[in-house]
Amino acid sequence: MAEQVEEPSVRPSDPWRGPKFLTTKHNGSHTWQVIAGSATLGLAVAAGAVLAAGPWDNGQRKAERALAAAADRTGGAHHGRTTPEGPRPAPSAPAVLPALTAAEAAQDPAGLRAALTPLVDAPGLGKKLAASVVDTATGEQLYGHGATTPMTPASTIKIATTTAALSVLGPDHRIATTAALSPDSRTLTLVGGGDPTLAKADLRAMAAETADALREDGENPAGPVRLTYDVSRYTGPELHPISPNENIAPVTALMIDEGRLDGSDRGPADRTDDPAGDAARAFAEALEKAGVQVTGAPREARAADKARTVATHRSAPLSALAERTLTNSDNDIAEALARQTAIAKGEKASFAGARRAVTNELKKLQLPVGGAHFADGSGLDRKDRVTPALLTALLARAADPDRPGLRPVLTGLPIAGFSGTLDGRYERDAAGTGLVRAKTGTLRGVNSLAGTVVDRQGRLLAFAFLASGSTSAAGAELALDALATALAGV
Repeated sequence: MAEQVEEPSVRPSDPWRGPKFLTTKHNGSHTWQVIAGSATLGLAVAAGAVLAAGPWDNGQRKAERALAAAADRTGGAHHGRTTPEGPRPAPSAPAVLPALTAAEAAQDPAGLRAALTPLVDAPGLGKKLAASVVDTATGEQLYGHGATTPMTPASTIKIATTTAALSVLGPDHRIATTAALSPDSRTLTLVGGGDPTLAKADLRAMAAETADALREDGENPAGPVRLTYDVSRYTGPELHPISPNENIAPVTALMIDEGRLDGSDRGPADRTDDPAGDAARAFAEALEKAGVQVTGAPREARAADKARTVATHRSAPLSALAERTLTNSDNDIAEALARQTAIAKGEKASFAGARRAVTNELKKLQLPVGGAHFADGSGLDRKDRVTPALLTALLARAADPDRPGLRPVLTGLPIAGFSGTLDGRYERDAAGTGLVRAKTGTLRGVNSLAGTVVDRQGRLLAFAFLASGSTSAAGAELALDALATALAGV
């Protein structure tokens, strides 16, 4: 039986294929949620507390930024219910808030404990809960409940995976897929770089570029050429321990559309058992259409010595890949980022090499990795272990103004009631809607939530709640959401 994992939303904006327009939901509208959430977050921005988490980075936050920029600073519009005179005005925050006094600025751990203690014993959380809450500005732990206890994190481990990748490679890094031509111009090799988001359209562009290069060599029509494909960039087992599984394709350096067979771009889907071969056959077809004669069927082989690159496709920037990983809980991209980190750290691009690379990079960032075990990059492996203290430390590090390259870890977090895996978990009028931004995690009997929220004093808090032994995923999610929402009211 397949592992029970969270089912990513089909609604968030998509920087690869354009924005997804918002539609009415929960007897209201997403537009109202965005405006309400933006107004509340605006209070915190005025107080200077959420500079690190503001939705101004690339890709998935452009729609929110545009809506916020278009809004009048002294008034808003309620687009959920219109009138003959036009949209009704919505309540608005003052343009400027008074500075916090020293007493107001000091967080009250006792108040935090009082708010959370009744909630940590909720039956829906199962047999065991570990928790951590920190002030991202100071790194101070404000609440701990088994905070250093290693727990199975499920998909919240993606926070560690993306942080390590961004730290090693930088937010502007792009994964290259290339076509290399042998010195005698008779063999063309499609070389996989590890980009799981490679699409057929990208292969068509590479085929056209290849055809032009061949014609420049005096061949008209271009070819004939033999086509091979090179997947040597990755080593070790291709199959994840839970595979075959609809939540992840074989982990290989060459694939198109994450090996999906149904045209989807997120969530569970039937997967091919030969991603690299499928990509090579698609490239062969594109070459033929571009006028290049291909002889025989593609076969696996490394590129020839002294082969020259005749076509290149580069992925979206790593910042966008990290955001997509977190928003949609994308297991394929997560495993790719873990292997890219391994390559950059001089490790083998395998599950074991990625484990060493991620662990060592987090140590370099001076994060508390004691008890952590990164069996994979996606969180699908039950052997994974992290502590709540590590997750909150990761989030605090991503909020550090001196580390802007880690900001996609925050901007990629799903927004309660609005995007990604939190799209359907908060009703329109729920207290946490638009305020909670968090990575979800779900395996059978394991439920987790880790992210950020702005409290009433304008402080950006990082939290991590890891639960195990639950009998109902829905019940556990409600209890976790209540814990996160409570932080906003402290």
